Formats: sequence, C-alpha cells, structure tokens
Amino acid sequence: MYLTVFVNLVSMVAMIAGILMHSGQGGGLSDMFGGAGTTALGSAAAERNLTRITTVFAFVWVLSVIALGFLLVRT
Repeated sequence: MYLTVFVNLVSMVAMIAGILMHSGQGGGLSDMFGGAGTTALGSAAAERNLTRITTVFAFVWVLSVIALGFLLVRT
C-alpha cells in the first residue's frame, strides 16, 4: 500500500510539473531555455514529447488512484 501511495504522489508531482512547463499562448518550454533549445530540439518536438510524458504520468496517476481505491476497500 505504501508503494502505491508513493507512486501516486510522485506521478502527481511530475504531472503538475509537466502541465506547468507547457506553453500557453506564449512560447512556454521553448522560451524557458532561450534560443539554444530550439537549435537542438525544435519547440514543436519538445512540446510533443512533453505532452506524451505528461500523459503517461496522468495515466499512472489514474491507475494508482484506482489501485488505492481497491486497497482501501480491502482494509
């Protein structure tokens, strides 16, 4: 149960960090690193990868919430 709580907390913090790093109407992640980030990795590719990573953390978070729900019913 403690492992599930740990996974839940880590995925929650990582998901929040990923959401906050996304760009709104401005540049977002590409502006954070200045011009150097766009030469090595395009801002569109960085946003796409950040979206994928955030989606994985959201999926892990949802699964851990469901697992905690089942674990708390059993105890």
